[in-house]
Amino acid sequence: MKLNTPLRYPGGKNKLSGFIKLIFEQNNLLDGHYVELYAGGAGIAINLLTRGYASCIHLNDANPAIYAFWHSVINQPEAFCKAIQDVEITMKEWQRQKAILDSPAGHSLLEVGFSIFFLNRINRLGILWGGSADGVNQDCHWKLDARFDKVDLIRRIEWIALYRSQIHLYNQNAADFIKTVLPVLPGKTLIHIDHPSFVKGRRLYENHNLHNDHVSIAELVKEHITQHWIVSCDNNPEIIEMYKGYPTTICDFNHNVRHHSKDSEVMFFSKKLIIPSLKNPLNLKSA
Repeated sequence: MKLNTPLRYPGGKNKLSGFIKLIFEQNNLLDGHYVELYAGGAGIAINLLTRGYASCIHLNDANPAIYAFWHSVINQPEAFCKAIQDVEITMKEWQRQKAILDSPAGHSLLEVGFSIFFLNRINRLGILWGGSADGVNQDCHWKLDARFDKVDLIRRIEWIALYRSQIHLYNQNAADFIKTVLPVLPGKTLIHIDHPSFVKGRRLYENHNLHNDHVSIAELVKEHITQHWIVSCDNNPEIIEMYKGYPTTICDFNHNVRHHSKDSEVMFFSKKLIIPSLKNPLNLKSA
């Protein structure tokens, strides 16, 4: 059964699952740990776990709403699925959920987690902090429930919940996570640092200080991480300079759903990691 992550994220990084699986196979990482410092939709992590490549996954996201979503899926899957079943897909409900996400204080983790999930599924491009429903009002051909198949979404949540004992969840900034969590993880671990978009970050994500984040994380990755690691981010000259001397590969991802544009991205690898010999890591299909 093919299973997609419940959250929609621009870029479709889950397309790399097949490539990451090859890395697991070729580097004796099978049944090891897999870490995502910017988990977001965690598509690759969920694929590796449910397909038996990783024995456990570590999901970290500094955004408290993303953390609330995954906390709810792991700890309250029945209540989350009931919320999916009961919710009405209307603009009035969109406004109510937007208000929760904008002012989470006074709301439970379940309520905040569901609000970001609801908006992510309803908003046209999956963008979470837009001022409107991303074209819903402007495009009469776009239906609010176009990406809210309740049966399918509940199936995804229930499937992930079966593996909840193997999912470790964190709500730390990436630098603190590298310093405090990674040192206690086993050597048989692959760490994936998939940075938010350097160029389009202001439109897609809350974190506006992306350049400084890249600089500080690059220094920590090179100096403090002892396990195998992968860093993926925009193919930007400034970022490439930060990882000069490390193995590199380039691939393209679709980021703009409406206009079908492609953005070139770069992946850097720890020096001892065996990298599958592929012209394009996206060419591998993954179950």
